[in-house]
Amino acid sequence: MAIKLYNTLTRKKETFKPMEEGKIKMYVCGPTVYNYIHIGNARPAVVFDMIRRYFEYRGFDVQYVSNFTDVDDKIIKAAEEMGEDVMAIAERFIKAYHEDTGALGVKPADEHPRVTDTMPEIIEFIERLTEKGYAYESEGDVYFRTRKFDTYGQLSHQSIDDLQVGARIKVGEKKEDPLDFVLWKSAKPGEISWDSPWGKGRPGWHIECSAMVKKYLGETIDIHAGGQDLAFPHHENEIAQSEALNEKKMANYWIHNGYINIDNEKMSKSLGNFILVHDIIRQFDPEVVRFFIVNAHYRSPINFSDEQLNSAKSSLERIKTTYLNVSHRLEETADLGESTDRWLEEIKNYRKQFTEAMDDDFNSANAVAAMFDLVKTANKYLEEKQTNKGVLKAFLAEFDDMAFVLGIRLGEEELLDEEVEQLIEERIEARKNRDFARADEIRDQLKDQNIILEDTPQGTRWKRGQ
Repeated sequence: MAIKLYNTLTRKKETFKPMEEGKIKMYVCGPTVYNYIHIGNARPAVVFDMIRRYFEYRGFDVQYVSNFTDVDDKIIKAAEEMGEDVMAIAERFIKAYHEDTGALGVKPADEHPRVTDTMPEIIEFIERLTEKGYAYESEGDVYFRTRKFDTYGQLSHQSIDDLQVGARIKVGEKKEDPLDFVLWKSAKPGEISWDSPWGKGRPGWHIECSAMVKKYLGETIDIHAGGQDLAFPHHENEIAQSEALNEKKMANYWIHNGYINIDNEKMSKSLGNFILVHDIIRQFDPEVVRFFIVNAHYRSPINFSDEQLNSAKSSLERIKTTYLNVSHRLEETADLGESTDRWLEEIKNYRKQFTEAMDDDFNSANAVAAMFDLVKTANKYLEEKQTNKGVLKAFLAEFDDMAFVLGIRLGEEELLDEEVEQLIEERIEARKNRDFARADEIRDQLKDQNIILEDTPQGTRWKRGQ
């Protein structure tokens, strides 16, 4: 069965057709690294990781790129407030991002490009837009001529005339037209900057992703993804820049995830209801947080609350308990029992149900429902004291495949010695940096894995509990 996905560009479900058979080029907009990520940032990280996993499950080779915006007004402001270097702030929160998303089961991207490492390509991109008449310099700033790009508004389905209403040139801006957007910002005194043909400065936000997409994936890609809030103006501007320069379609499919509400209210800075993943995973198992996210269709808004997380926790525990019970039965059985045809056919039907759900615009809510149907049947098999190894293995294999796609871990995975040592080293470093919260977090993580730490005058020692 073909995979169908909702394309924001056309506002309809389309049958997915990769540019190259069996291969997918996918770019996901990553965070601006000036703080720990909040639950709203976590949703696209988890959702598009799940979609990537499903493509891999279906046999595709996915080239997956997700960037870091490591220089930006917000980072500069955070550095000023903390009295630290801009690059030090960015480095700290890139590390924190990897820790938080890693805890949520997000696989690292094939490439995690940074703006600061892509500066030559960004400058060249702007130069070429200027040569083609799509960009112009004004007192050290460079702007994109929005009206010159005839199909501007194609992603957000807005016309230039609609966008013009209410558009104004702000004080300090040197635009030809209120709709023009910045490609290069001249540096303010004392700001971090790079040399360019227009003087010292740094790139605007939108041009960064256009340059990174082109550098790492090419002029046209299969899928560009991100949060719903990025569709306009960020992704709209990316299309304008990239297609103006390359004279090719930037991406064949655009995918956007829905918002997260906090206790039935939209998450916003004005309400002060942002919840950091760093804090959430101290209270709840990060796997529970991930299961909560994948338990809803990615385009639907979801409500985040302790009640919802506790519900997700109970559901996940139910799946894990069944998986472990099937595993134990397999260890105990001697391959006896009745004909397996009936049970194997039922298991096969659940695979079909799961695949059909994910093929239908990655409907993970229905995919999770298929997994619970598998749980019910597995429990029924165990209750009847059936003991056929082929059936038990088939149950486990099906659970494993579903768990891989959803990004959850069902079996009891013991930390390897080298992983323990690595975590201990990280804890020692955290204590040196007086990051006692992280040090305690690592101690608790190891304790949950039945690993006991002892801080002695000779250093930290560890042992496995009895």
